Amino acid sequence: MTSAAPVTLPTIAFLGAGSMARAVLSGLLAPHVTVDGGIRATNRSASKAAELTELAGVTAMATENYPDANRTAVTGARIVVVAVKPAMVPDLLTEIADSLEPDALVISVAAGVTIATFESRLPESVAVIRSMPNTPAVVGKAVTGLSAGTRSSDADLELARALFDTVGDVLVVPEDKLDALSTISGSGPAYVFYLIEQLTATAIDKGFTPEEAATMVNGTFLGASMLLAASDDSPAELRRRVTSPHGTTERAVHKLEQADVKHTFDVATDAALARARELAAG
Repeated sequence: MTSAAPVTLPTIAFLGAGSMARAVLSGLLAPHVTVDGGIRATNRSASKAAELTELAGVTAMATENYPDANRTAVTGARIVVVAVKPAMVPDLLTEIADSLEPDALVISVAAGVTIATFESRLPESVAVIRSMPNTPAVVGKAVTGLSAGTRSSDADLELARALFDTVGDVLVVPEDKLDALSTISGSGPAYVFYLIEQLTATAIDKGFTPEEAATMVNGTFLGASMLLAASDDSPAELRRRVTSPHGTTERAVHKLEQADVKHTFDVATDAALARARELAAG
């Protein structure tokens, strides 16, 4: 879990600097984190690479200006984070394979790409770990799933954990659970935002202005989440305390139960899992 305790990590290369890579990168730029040898980052776009160059401790290169950018970035890097689009992964791995350090740890954040795909294209001395962080990494509140590869050691796994600890909580799971994890924590922020959207629309329909509705709904979700984080009680117990017998909340919750919200989440996450498997199959 994120803390202010000093963290020291070896040289890191980010290949691809999209929104998720930038979210993780934000944790590595915190004052209590030291990256010996600095951080390298590559991107296809020169303008996006220029934005990264403005960050202290980050050396960024654009492949559109420097074709060998990826190979240069991984040379001497102990940790290599592969954050390009899934379809680009096989060609990228072939490109960098002979430039990786013998003891490099390659961490994937490419959704749906298996560890086997990575290991089949990289030298046997290179360890692979697959990760699934989520977007609250931007504010240091991510939940990241990690799965060890067949060649990764306990030390490699702890190194990956230390990296993602800088942006939130970490769960280590077998790879066959990682896609399922992605349907809960990976996609989960979208579900929460969708619920906020719908409750806000309900408030507006009851006569509140959009600003008033946002204050009520956003504040309620934030407050409830903070209360849960500060409490030793389960969500079910906290809900029970708000739900007075025969009161208004009890009647509202009864309607939600009639709608079988649990079944809706089952169907939604099953659909997400099916899509993840489609992506993995190419």
